[in-house]
Amino acid sequence: MAYEPKVLVMVLAGGEGKRLLPLTNDRAKPAVPFGGTYRIIDFALSNFANARYLKIVVLTQYKSHSLDRHISQTWRFSTLLDNYVTPVPAQMRRGPQWFQGSADAIYQNLNLIYDERPDYVAVFGADHIYRMDPRQMVDQHIESGAGVTVAAIPVARSEAHQFGVIEADESGLIKAFHEKSINPPAMPGDDSRCLASMGNYVFNTQTLIDIVTPNEESPLIDMGGDVIPALTAEGKAHVYDFSTNIVPGQDERERGYWRDVGTLDAFYDANMDLIAPVPVFNLYNERWPVYTYRKALPPAKVSRGSGGEPSFVDGSLLCQGSVISGAHVERSIVSPSVFIDHDAHVTDSILNEGVRVGAGARLNKCIVDKNVVIPPNERIGFDHDLDRQRYHVSENGIVVIEKEQRFS
Repeated sequence: MAYEPKVLVMVLAGGEGKRLLPLTNDRAKPAVPFGGTYRIIDFALSNFANARYLKIVVLTQYKSHSLDRHISQTWRFSTLLDNYVTPVPAQMRRGPQWFQGSADAIYQNLNLIYDERPDYVAVFGADHIYRMDPRQMVDQHIESGAGVTVAAIPVARSEAHQFGVIEADESGLIKAFHEKSINPPAMPGDDSRCLASMGNYVFNTQTLIDIVTPNEESPLIDMGGDVIPALTAEGKAHVYDFSTNIVPGQDERERGYWRDVGTLDAFYDANMDLIAPVPVFNLYNERWPVYTYRKALPPAKVSRGSGGEPSFVDGSLLCQGSVISGAHVERSIVSPSVFIDHDAHVTDSILNEGVRVGAGARLNKCIVDKNVVIPPNERIGFDHDLDRQRYHVSENGIVVIEKEQRFS
């Protein structure tokens, strides 16, 4: 029987997520609801669960209560086989300070690596939407002999300033790494795109320990800003082409799908991807499912309203426990325990758990966070000047109503 390398997964889930405010007013970014019934972190964790990498630590920091609770309720593996997913809050093991960056977060938690003694460490972000078989990346990493392998994907050059941009040779050796450069180099032969880091890495264990441990020079604080450039300079960094990753049950349209949901507009667009007539990201892939916690709720219900008004629902996701009572719902995501009353119209919107939409209300291109009660006949999403006086409106005109907001 071939030797199975021992892999420890470290998921970085400690960022503040300021660009997703107000959705992150009360929760960490990886805990933000997505697709009606999921949390953002479920997508990264599901990839590892499907690949049978079942020793996972999630490093948390800011506003982590709902994230910790979600992981504890949802992500339970067999302890008999010594498998686990466990949240690890900032413990200040190296002194009285929070994590200063992603590399510092790993340094402050090196005890987890020493305890597990893995051959390789997969360090992945918690806040992207994608499917990936990480075993294929680990296999390439081992075959290449690299100290670190960086997953990468082409992005539009106009957006590349948001990412670390990679220059690599034909063998996959990274020759230069540009972290969030205002003028990043384009891909060879393609002036419109850059090769961007996905923020997912596979390390040789000793390489990771050595690089995050402070030396006499300035400490390396951030993975993209410090660690990867340092290992690139040492000739130890290789690139993994995410577009070559093959996931069971995935069609060609979805291959290479990866969304950074770091802004409200990107978050909204990624949600809307799920409800396209032929969705570019297919939630219904039974061979590579996305796992999450599901409450014991009744099925979704679509019925006539109290006055006999018929319901109309098209191009939408309806989650368990939701009730459409004589309402009109188009191209929207209706989360668990949402109630939409008669003659309400909801279009191109995302309603999070527990939202109630009053009779006759109109919502257009809105994100409504948990437990908001929309009054009868309210109009939101039609007059952005008026909306900005009461709510947050994104650059692309998405109106965001924060969690449990009350109307006067």
